[in-house]
Amino acid sequence: MTEQVAIVTGASRGIGFAIAQRFVAEGAKVCITGRDATALETDNRADDDVHFKASDLETLMDSPLFAGRYSKRFDLDPGGKVPVRLNVFADNPASLDAKPEQIAAHRALVQQAYKLYGSYHYDHYDFLFALSDEFGGIGREHHQSSENGVKANYFTEWGKTEAVRTLLPHEFTHSWNGKFRRPKGQDVPNFNTPLDNNLLWVYEGQTQYWGQVLASRSGLVKTASVRDMIANMAATYSNVQGRNWRPVVDTTNDPIVNQRRPQVWPNWQRSEDYYSEGALIWLDVDTKIRELSGDRRSLDDFARVFFGVDNGVITAKHYTFDDVVKALDGVQPFDWAPFLKKRVEETGPAPLDGLARAGWQLVYTDKPTEFLKGVEDQSKTANFQYSLGFSVGSEGKITGIVWDGVGFKAGLSGNTTVLAVNGRAYKAELLRSAVTAAVKDSKPIELLVKRGNDYRTVALDYHGGLKYPRLERVAGTPDRLETILQPRK
Repeated sequence: MTEQVAIVTGASRGIGFAIAQRFVAEGAKVCITGRDATALETDNRADDDVHFKASDLETLMDSPLFAGRYSKRFDLDPGGKVPVRLNVFADNPASLDAKPEQIAAHRALVQQAYKLYGSYHYDHYDFLFALSDEFGGIGREHHQSSENGVKANYFTEWGKTEAVRTLLPHEFTHSWNGKFRRPKGQDVPNFNTPLDNNLLWVYEGQTQYWGQVLASRSGLVKTASVRDMIANMAATYSNVQGRNWRPVVDTTNDPIVNQRRPQVWPNWQRSEDYYSEGALIWLDVDTKIRELSGDRRSLDDFARVFFGVDNGVITAKHYTFDDVVKALDGVQPFDWAPFLKKRVEETGPAPLDGLARAGWQLVYTDKPTEFLKGVEDQSKTANFQYSLGFSVGSEGKITGIVWDGVGFKAGLSGNTTVLAVNGRAYKAELLRSAVTAAVKDSKPIELLVKRGNDYRTVALDYHGGLKYPRLERVAGTPDRLETILQPRK
């Protein structure tokens, strides 16, 4: 078969990206301007020409390549049995300025993952990590690598980037959950055969859970901030009106049905909720195991027996729903099948039992937590989801309208811009002040809005004040959440 050539250029202000589909299984020659990183094995290189060793088609398809002029590589497991590397590519050299304590947290991630799973399933693991305001955000799992992309300030404005620091723990977990252990419906003979994804609430849901837990255990994210993330998930699904008709298992069809296009009414339609609602389900499972076992066992034990088998083996090991139930029952005897099916296949209230069992409850206050305020500042949005029933973007664009919420009932919809609040030019702080003032004022809040070429005034008859979610301890109960989020010794 004729050798094929791919060209990857790390431009002065850009990061190159190549998908392995361009290569052939017999080996490939790649011309690269700048430094590169990939899970593919290098045969030899001369200047900009890089020759990769032959590999099977599945490995080839599963091994993207990043390249760029500005790059650094950090060893995340010095002296370890197999290499784990953080390959960072950036728009400019300044963005690569990682402090020793920042890299230490990433190294702790690797060690905490090994303590959790008790195994590894790669010959080496490469985080491909783009820090760029142009490259675009990305998070995609591969067996021996992952594609990750965040804004350029990841290291340089460390105090502002907590919200995205669960990304690497999430994608790293996928090497165990999703790439090594895969749902049986993904055991297909070739790339032309569709996958059955109805177990994505395990594949992605449990990965979302472990991503947050490992972020806390490694010190990548403060424990209090992970609690705030859980509070936000709990509040979100307590207010998703689509839960009245659509169970979480049906959202596993969403990538095919909707193809990740923007939705008109996501609060009613629901999207890929098997991620975060799935995480709440696994918190429920974790705390149930702890409760039933007198806190002697936990979901950590499940992770070790389910994902920790066949240490060093890279070949995928597939599982069914019954396999998940059997492994849970081996950790803690219980009627797990109906427990899981109720939460996955039925509609109704959000699965918050695990939160209560963990010793916490969801409450709303008139001020956001420090973490959620940071999220608003970074995203340049103002969150009125739990009061007015919508959020407002940086240019006054209304987003995330809650079905049957205050804004919905007043006739607000997508593609609408807020121009003024009570006769004054819109600012987020002005609308917050108006919501606070309305608690003692019977007059509705008036918004001047624009949709297309139409202008109109909308009256919001709301007097409940600002509402932001947070977790509050339940007195007299064990704090299992604190135990879950603490590093393993």
